[in-house]
Amino acid sequence: MKRLVYLISPGKIYKNFYTDLKDVLSSKKVKFFQLRLKKIPKNKIIKIGKKIKVITKKFNVSFIVNDSATIANLLGASGCHIGQFDDSIDYAKKLLKKNKILGVTCHNSKKLAKNALKKNVSYIAFGSFYKSKLKPLAKKSNLNILRWAKKNTNKPIVAIGGINDKNYKKLINVGANYIAISSFIWDNPILKPKQAIKKFK
Repeated sequence: MKRLVYLISPGKIYKNFYTDLKDVLSSKKVKFFQLRLKKIPKNKIIKIGKKIKVITKKFNVSFIVNDSATIANLLGASGCHIGQFDDSIDYAKKLLKKNKILGVTCHNSKKLAKNALKKNVSYIAFGSFYKSKLKPLAKKSNLNILRWAKKNTNKPIVAIGGINDKNYKKLINVGANYIAISSFIWDNPILKPKQAIKKFK
């Protein structure tokens, strides 16, 4: 069974988070887990990251750190994901070892994707495809960018932004290899994380 889910952490690590994370990863649906914490001191992110690394390793999930190749390196994470305003691709590549994963946000832009692919990144991410709680002001993407990417690269393609159990299949069908999910799992008003992840077949 192919693992389709690229899981992004909640914006805030709550009390039962680590237990919930184990429950979600035990579903065997998650390929990547990204630690994405904004406006939190580096030492706190490292402390949280150490605990997460143990859990992701147990469930054979790649552990990705958002924004910072430095922190990814310090934690010995599987890799790093950078946006257009974070570390540059060149800097991240210099810091990360050869076998590490490096993913890049490309919004809805062929130009950004071509640049990332030229620099041989591990995967490219597009979005936001739908209205997202995590990034309410994110630029909108359309399905054509996924169709284009599928034709123009054999690197994995990640779709991001407001993805839930009702809209994810469309993204996979037009070209996404992975779907990035956060709010549907962690901030779901109806389902607990353990139940929410089961909605992705």
